[in-house]
Amino acid sequence: MRGLADLLDVTQETVRRDLTVLERRGLLRRFHGGAIPVERLGFEPAVAERETLMAGQKERIAKAALDELPDGGAIILDAGTTTARLAELLPDDRELTVVTHGLPIALALAGRPQVSVHLLGGTIRGRTLAAVGTWTERDVRDVYVDVAFLGTNGQTDEQDLTTPDLVEAGVKRALVAAARRTVVLADHTKIGRSEFAHVAPLSAVDTVVTDSGLEPDLAEEIESCGPRVVRA
Repeated sequence: MRGLADLLDVTQETVRRDLTVLERRGLLRRFHGGAIPVERLGFEPAVAERETLMAGQKERIAKAALDELPDGGAIILDAGTTTARLAELLPDDRELTVVTHGLPIALALAGRPQVSVHLLGGTIRGRTLAAVGTWTERDVRDVYVDVAFLGTNGQTDEQDLTTPDLVEAGVKRALVAAARRTVVLADHTKIGRSEFAHVAPLSAVDTVVTDSGLEPDLAEEIESCGPRVVRA
């Protein structure tokens, strides 16, 4: 940050402000110590790439999301790197039934004696390692859980929850319909972004867990649409 400020002969605060504007416009993704142009990330980063992006923020979000767990019962964990981190942090002091269409999540939980894992079937989408398609949506209709923990690629007060892929959007909609409560896990770079496929309105979401990088005015905009916002 200091090097860029010196190069441009501006203050570090100016650099931070301008990077925030570029991030909101979808031109780059910020991380601790720098930023990466979206063109270098590709249209939709694969799982291995996304695991290293915003890792500290995802850790804090996952820890904060533990407060949204039921004392026992059933939950849905959507495919994604932040929900995968939540899976790793699930406590050992309660029995949970976990429904997921994410292969990494199912593998991470398979050996946990207090967790009963139900892996939804379907066609595996290589970019996200998630089961998708009509089989997956059909399987989801057979369950009803206490909480669905949902990931998202974009979230705005106008376009609601969005994701790049139409087929994966259909599965996410089914996950929301299969839960009493929906908790969205999204780092602050996802807020204010809009992707191709619509998932669900913000009014269908109970809580959004994000990180402290989210500006207060954006948090207020989200809460005006219905969800409670937790900034970890």
